Amino acid sequence: MILSGEEIRRQIGSKIWISDFDEKRLNPNSYNLRLHDELLLYDDYELDMKRENKTRLIKIPPEGLRLEPGRLYLGRAKEYTRTEGFVPMLEGRSSVGRLGLFIHVTAGFGDVGFAGYWTLEIFCVQPLIIYPNVEICQIYYHTLLGDYKPYQSGKYQNNTGIQPSLLFQDFEGEKK
Repeated sequence: MILSGEEIRRQIGSKIWISDFDEKRLNPNSYNLRLHDELLLYDDYELDMKRENKTRLIKIPPEGLRLEPGRLYLGRAKEYTRTEGFVPMLEGRSSVGRLGLFIHVTAGFGDVGFAGYWTLEIFCVQPLIIYPNVEICQIYYHTLLGDYKPYQSGKYQNNTGIQPSLLFQDFEGEKK
């Protein structure tokens, strides 16, 4: 089951933590997260799963930044979140999607126990100007059935910024 907005409110500070929680961003069954003012871009067009791919950080100025189609941008939610006992999930807002902006290419599913900033896999279908602090996505929570071990030491746990892919770490120790 998905938690209602009222249940999300009741769980704030108990099993759900959202920095800078603002009642105005609470929806009937989700909470809107904002876009931070930085994006990460991969330097190379061709990426390799088995190596650390170089990136560069760019700022989104207050007057906006034009995104180009065919390019992956990594951003992050401005809010830090932590969840215990619920499965957090992320979706783009419909108003954003109707502009042809994808907020997560594949990774909208979080692990119970995740703590950190959500990295957003941003892709647009046509040129689009984006702005910092825009309510870009929504987080919602599923209940969990059965015993579980919380996500505590994964590659992306307790991150402090935008996280590029760390998949190359899974290949470490392989014979080349």
